[in-house]
Amino acid sequence: MLWGNNDPLFPQSNVVVGKERLFTASGLKKEHWRTATPIRDIFRKAFAAAGLPYYNPHSFRNTLARLGETLCQSPEEFKAWSQNLGHESVLTTLYSYGHVQEHRQREIMKQLRSLRTFNNQNAEDILREVYKAMGVNYRQTEKQTVN
Repeated sequence: MLWGNNDPLFPQSNVVVGKERLFTASGLKKEHWRTATPIRDIFRKAFAAAGLPYYNPHSFRNTLARLGETLCQSPEEFKAWSQNLGHESVLTTLYSYGHVQEHRQREIMKQLRSLRTFNNQNAEDILREVYKAMGVNYRQTEKQTVN
């Protein structure tokens, strides 16, 4: 419908007078609801019709924020995800939805430890390559450091 970033996620229904001279919904307006009550009512009816328990509209945003935490692999990707949720600042997403459960926090820390561990030999290899890229002989700098 060619809507932009500032348009509502849940827009107002466009209400017109129908053929039988009764108000009826006819599409959507590019306007925000004044309150969340109509949206909640729509969700309640939709869930009931589907035979599912009710979840409020905000729970979907919460789910999407958590999905982004899992899928995004860089700060840039998460910033784009955050913007897509309608947040101008990524901090809004992190402060509002960024809680990590303790069991998951432990898993993440263990995973980071195993991914980031390297021994001195790997560090030596990296240092050697850095010196090589700079055009410096690593062995000569090693002797200068010792003296």
